[in-house]
Amino acid sequence: MSDAGSLVEERPRILVLDADIVVRHVLAEYLRTCGYQVAEAASADEALDLLADARPPFDVMLADFAVPGRLAGFALAAFVREHHPAVEVILAGTPAKAANEAAELCDEGPHLARPYEPQSVIERIKQLMAARARNR
Repeated sequence: MSDAGSLVEERPRILVLDADIVVRHVLAEYLRTCGYQVAEAASADEALDLLADARPPFDVMLADFAVPGRLAGFALAAFVREHHPAVEVILAGTPAKAANEAAELCDEGPHLARPYEPQSVIERIKQLMAARARNR
């Protein structure tokens, strides 16, 4: 395989799930400029379809807490964790009162409170990738 092909495969794959098209596109473009491979979904159903079809699987799903679809928030995170264990989940916009419940679903900090800085997203992804590398 060529070096260019190897580099593409090594870039973490991120799924951005947000019903707000502006937020989704801005965040996705920022992640792309930071070197990540990014796919976008506007609903939980669309995200679940992308997760099911992903080869190789996504590394991280960054999901807004309140999205349209049959699952959202903690239920979506729990479903992804059970059915796609290779995918790390970051919930964004999680209500503060639910942070303890979210902590049980997501390792090392469950969520990014909105509004969040783009750099905090990158830092969180790097933390998850480093933790995954340590556990291999």
